[in-house]
Amino acid sequence: MDLGQRPHVAPYFSPGATMTNEHDRASRAEMVRRIALLGHGRVVGANTDQATLLVPDGVLDAAEAARIGVRQDTQLYGGVVPHGFVATKIITHGRVAEGAATPAGWSDDLGRALSGSVLAGFSVFSLADARAAGRLLLEQGPARVKDVEGTSGRGQTEVADHAALDAAIADRDPAEIAAKGLVIEENLEGVVTFSVGEVRLFGQSIAYWGTQRLTMNNHGETVYGGSQLHVVRGGFERLAEQELAPELAEAVAKAIAYDRAVFAAYPGLIASRRNYDVAFGRNARGERRIGVLEQSWRPGGASGAEIAAFEAFARDLARDAVACATVEVYGDVDAAPPHATLYYSGVDPVAGPMTKYAVEQ
Repeated sequence: MDLGQRPHVAPYFSPGATMTNEHDRASRAEMVRRIALLGHGRVVGANTDQATLLVPDGVLDAAEAARIGVRQDTQLYGGVVPHGFVATKIITHGRVAEGAATPAGWSDDLGRALSGSVLAGFSVFSLADARAAGRLLLEQGPARVKDVEGTSGRGQTEVADHAALDAAIADRDPAEIAAKGLVIEENLEGVVTFSVGEVRLFGQSIAYWGTQRLTMNNHGETVYGGSQLHVVRGGFERLAEQELAPELAEAVAKAIAYDRAVFAAYPGLIASRRNYDVAFGRNARGERRIGVLEQSWRPGGASGAEIAAFEAFARDLARDAVACATVEVYGDVDAAPPHATLYYSGVDPVAGPMTKYAVEQ
């Protein structure tokens, strides 16, 4: 990839990847188009060697990135990980005991470094370690068994006793646990999930805190419904300087600490987009708890709001803060307000009628 003055922006799809939903394909195409406009560049074909900035369908692993010539974060809107597991929530916790199974490349130092920034929990790669970890956590109250790639709360089971723990673990494939891992974490009540992020594009940086909303899709399932972001010009350091409510300031501080610890533990990691989900709630003893749940270094649901913030700052160079949102509405193909950036409006063959848009507020 040859970096030029005017970027050639392209979507990138990993070999074998499929984007089955029409609305996902349309949203990605609009995202690529708007990123190109931000850089005063143009869109080129997917997976082309003419591209100077890629918008991948997911986090790239180091081997794939090397094959296509991605060497630094200026070459993509997303991230590159040295090992596949680094892209999942499995890295948020350490192992349950010395000698417990872990994949090649695992960093024990990271688990220790993150202990003050995350909830109580363990990452496990065997059924025996899952049972041991769950029993340790149940001594303090209910726990949560979490698939490492689940989103919007899916792939999670709350357990309050040994029988429930054993049943939840029995539902999982031992081979998949060995390959991908499983997270066992303390359960919180009354949870608010904050998003804390930083994005770098074309030499500019933004940082934000925000909240997510859930909604009901056309099949009666609870799914992601959008993000509300409060964005500042500049990086994490600028965000940390803001006057925030105590729990929000703590969430931002822990996300930044998590970010620094992960990049120190895995030097091969690069990312121009960094997004962290931080939970705020109370444990079984009524104690206030705040901790990072997981990270995302790929284009995601909040990307439309991130791009809207870059656009707002480009229009007004004196502006240093803006509120933006992404919204996903099911059951309505005409739900976007007139001033919104429309990412999709139609009847998706899989998802049904829906509208996706971003808006500056």
